[in-house]
Amino acid sequence: MTQLVLISAGGTGGHLFPAEALARALTARGWTVHLASDHRVDALSADFPAEAIHIIPSATPGKNPLTALRAAFRLARGYLAARRIVARTRPHVAIGFGGYPTVPPMLAAARAGVPAIVHDQNAVIGRANRFLAPHMTAIATAVDVVVGAEPFRQRTVKTGNPVRAAVRKAAETPYPERTDDKPFRLLAFGGSQGARFLSDLVPAAVAELDADHRRRLTIVQQCRPEDLDRVAEAYRTLGVEAELKTFFDDMPARIAWSHLVVSRSGASTVAELAVIGRPAMMVPLPHALDQDQKANATILATAGGGWMVEQSDMTPTVLAEHLTKGITDPGRLQAAAQAAGGIGQPDAVENLADLVERVAKDKRVERTPA
Repeated sequence: MTQLVLISAGGTGGHLFPAEALARALTARGWTVHLASDHRVDALSADFPAEAIHIIPSATPGKNPLTALRAAFRLARGYLAARRIVARTRPHVAIGFGGYPTVPPMLAAARAGVPAIVHDQNAVIGRANRFLAPHMTAIATAVDVVVGAEPFRQRTVKTGNPVRAAVRKAAETPYPERTDDKPFRLLAFGGSQGARFLSDLVPAAVAELDADHRRRLTIVQQCRPEDLDRVAEAYRTLGVEAELKTFFDDMPARIAWSHLVVSRSGASTVAELAVIGRPAMMVPLPHALDQDQKANATILATAGGGWMVEQSDMTPTVLAEHLTKGITDPGRLQAAAQAAGGIGQPDAVENLADLVERVAKDKRVERTPA
């Protein structure tokens, strides 16, 4: 009899991409996959290898009491819906990848006696995962030390952060050769939703480069829909070749194409940069309550695979200086690319699939020795 795994993830690329990687690994091992998420999943789930996708009511609690009350009501509705789904599908194991949409299905699974795992991609445990952790059979992590996960140390297993097959394929591409007659390839993106800040920052930084360095640039940049026209006009005015889109469905190949990446530092982004082995200027999302993006960026920067600059410090002049160094000193970026690749974990998805099968079989987990 085929075993069924219920995978739950928030409806953004940062949560869905590692979930998709695990789904494909488990499908290859003969598992049947069901996905539980919120309504946002529709935009990214076309290729998700699930036999069924369950849309469950969810919300993110806010500081406003009325907003928090509404969120609690929707989460309660989601929990009741998830209980019915769990009772009907009877999964052998459940695994969640973070975000409040995972709370109803993961809690429903655990309370129904289904062995359950949460995977946290960040160096700081997410709030939804922190809420769920006491009810989980195991907590899987991407890094050795996860701030906030200390109380669950005996049930914590480091697996790495799963990346998609397209990322592992892109990792086979060598770092692009740098010569004077070839363009300097710059990639800028801000996660699956884009980033207004980068749409303001990168064209302004390019404008500060000297004319010779500008002529050597070719840029690929993700922009929000409302920013596309003005960013395109800025690059036309500067005489810089640029390809702009709101979403690139071949982002791993774009990362492999680049000499330097300018990006946010979500967990999936940092994991993909490391596996592919490309240097990055990382600007963590500011004002995050847990500062998880800063912690993620610090890991890659400490390894020598890139540079982390707080948004408050990242001016066009600062970025222009880094671009100038990258253009004029190829060895600097080559060394950073090699360092980034040195901490990549291309086998993370198989590690996590192993853990899922072990938990499904034993219904418990012993902590893997360091």
